Amino acid sequence: MMENRKTTPSGGIKSALKPPGTDETKSKAGRAQYRVGNGYDVHALAKGLPLIICGVKVEHSKGCIAHSDGDTPLHALCDALLGALALGDIGKHFPDKSEEFRGIDSKVLLSRTYGMVKDSGYTLVNADITIVLQSPKIAPYIDQMREVVASVLGCDVSCISVKATTSENLGFTGREEGISAFATVLLFHSI
Repeated sequence: MMENRKTTPSGGIKSALKPPGTDETKSKAGRAQYRVGNGYDVHALAKGLPLIICGVKVEHSKGCIAHSDGDTPLHALCDALLGALALGDIGKHFPDKSEEFRGIDSKVLLSRTYGMVKDSGYTLVNADITIVLQSPKIAPYIDQMREVVASVLGCDVSCISVKATTSENLGFTGREEGISAFATVLLFHSI
């Protein structure tokens, strides 16, 4: 709900909540101007496979076990974009049982997903991606990852945040059995 604050004669603040659907939250087409989406993905790691993170090959002895290239953060980002518009999830649009998507570059999946977003009249305001991975350290790759994601989405790199953390040696990521990623997006409907 949108909050409309007014000052009372005594100097206090009086708050009147406006329900969603008021002029401040809807475009002229009747759609919400802003939509938020969250995504999450996880993949197991195995020796001898390539590790692709945000479209960048990261040097490591392990990589993702996956039907596609296993780019966990890009899969989370696809889910965030789809979720913001209630379009389902990545598995609905790109099933992992389909031969069409075997070994596919996840940048292609992201591009197709963002095409659905644009076809719905929305554009990306910003995306925030968090990668949970015990090893390797990916700080040296972050700028390149941001550039790759921005290039696929056709936006300025300042609209893309990529950050990483460990799980302090706890759980499957801490034992280096897998990688997980979270993504949040804000979309804007053009009037």
